[in-house]
Amino acid sequence: MQTIRMTNLRVSSGRAAIALALGLALRAGAAQAVIDMGQLGARSGDGSDTSPVVARALEQCKVAGAKKILFPRGVYEFWPDRAAEEYLFASNNDPGLKRIAFPIRDLENIEIDGQGSTFIFHGGISAFVVERSRGVTLKNFSIDWKRPFHNEARILAVTESGIDLEISGQFPYKVQKGLLYFLDENGGSCGKRNRDACPVGDLLEFDSQKRETAYMVRDYYSAPYVPASVIAPGRVRIVQPGLKVTAGNTLVFGMTNRDYPAMTLTDSSSIKVESVTIHHAGGMGILAQRCRDMELDHVKVTPSPGRMISVPADATHFVNCAGRIVMSHCLFENQLDDATNIHGIYAQVTRLLSPAEIEVKLVHPQQRGVGFVAAGDPVEFVHADSLISFAQARAKSVVRVNGEYTRIAMEGPPAQELRPGDAVASTAGYPDVVIRNSTIRNNRARGLLLGSRGKILIEDNTFHTPGAAILMEGDARYWFEQAGVRDLTIRRNSFDNCNYGVWGKAVIEVAAGIEPALRDQSRYNRNIVIEENVFRVFDQTRLVLAYSVDGLIVRNNRIERTSAYPARKEDYPPFDITNSDRVNITGK
Repeated sequence: MQTIRMTNLRVSSGRAAIALALGLALRAGAAQAVIDMGQLGARSGDGSDTSPVVARALEQCKVAGAKKILFPRGVYEFWPDRAAEEYLFASNNDPGLKRIAFPIRDLENIEIDGQGSTFIFHGGISAFVVERSRGVTLKNFSIDWKRPFHNEARILAVTESGIDLEISGQFPYKVQKGLLYFLDENGGSCGKRNRDACPVGDLLEFDSQKRETAYMVRDYYSAPYVPASVIAPGRVRIVQPGLKVTAGNTLVFGMTNRDYPAMTLTDSSSIKVESVTIHHAGGMGILAQRCRDMELDHVKVTPSPGRMISVPADATHFVNCAGRIVMSHCLFENQLDDATNIHGIYAQVTRLLSPAEIEVKLVHPQQRGVGFVAAGDPVEFVHADSLISFAQARAKSVVRVNGEYTRIAMEGPPAQELRPGDAVASTAGYPDVVIRNSTIRNNRARGLLLGSRGKILIEDNTFHTPGAAILMEGDARYWFEQAGVRDLTIRRNSFDNCNYGVWGKAVIEVAAGIEPALRDQSRYNRNIVIEENVFRVFDQTRLVLAYSVDGLIVRNNRIERTSAYPARKEDYPPFDITNSDRVNITGK
């Protein structure tokens, strides 16, 4: 491939100068042209800001047709000061005006290869945003933040006076007027726009030896700033009513917002993330919305050395996607929420404007502004209390009033039983999902939340999660996440002492936000096969809990008893299935 040498190019003269300077080089084969970031001005190891250099490289991809951006292996840093800016709506994260280091928009067949580089981000900046693009490959680099958005402390002692903590230098703080404040990497207070560290959202104890959430612990939700006093340099005493912890463990101070995912993918297709490690972000690791055909190969979400936590939310999350989602040979560990969540969006019907037009609302604040339906889409209507789909229609026109409200005109009137409080969702497409040869462990909460109605295969993975390893859910009254699997196979996985915390009722849980009195009427999840798995369990826990299911086969699984954790008092049946049809459980 051809390398474009750009060292002396003056980009300030605009696109014409870029095109002129690159013209001769690209005529020889623009599709194979490579932008060498070292020659373009990116410097490794000196703390300089690489964001403006990335902006120049992406401009050259648009103007001159270059298809590959190559970083010489090194350590590159990114600051928000001169980064691109855009107001972003990212589902299940917080909307807002964001600075972006890699704004990849309206590009085709572009590859960014870090060749083993480390990308270090500072403060309030999103790493990668991919919009309206096709054929994007991101590979061979790691992502981290110099100053993480959460905070950690080692528990020294637990006394009647409080809890004594040791806080390392990578989590700067101050105690002022009896409160503990965490600071940015320069020792300043948190700012709204350039937020290096957030106010405290919750407190959670991790076992320092096992590097996982402590056995059966739960979140302690706190005021934004915790009462504290200084007991020595680097040591503080906090007072948190009701907080019971163990000396020697790690106390994690969670953040209140999800402002800066590592990767936000929107309205794009044929995306591949390969050999990428995400050590940290200010939100989810990878969030994809309205995308098609994505592959994650050898992607790791894992803490950097000296930290307990990787990302403070889900490792990956997919909303209203289609085509195929393939995750193979991945590692998702120590994040503060699930490994993945794949679902659609329900909007609440608020008004019937005419026989064929309705007003709907995106109720959950982290869904507002996200495009959940388009003109021409088929849609379904469900009752919020039962999740029974009672009518279908086709959207003729969609008018977004604002981030909350949308008007949808349909080609014909929906069913007469439609009422305000019901929910509507697009049924235009669901992704087929394959997750194989991956490890999910040591995080807070659950493993895989599966809500796609396409064909799903979960095989040859290892799970060690404090909650349910695999959860099927969906509801139209709280999270407003459209789900309901239709063809799911779970086979040859190892479930290693899962459900040792408080975030689940079984190792595999098939549930939904259905009123108990209506569960016998609804069949929200369908056609599930659980076979040839190994369940290693430390007490008499449920292996499978399910209700409102049509078609459940459990066969040829193996159960192994362990002593990994203290046995709990409750003894449950291994299979707890209610309000369901066509259930067949055979073998062990």
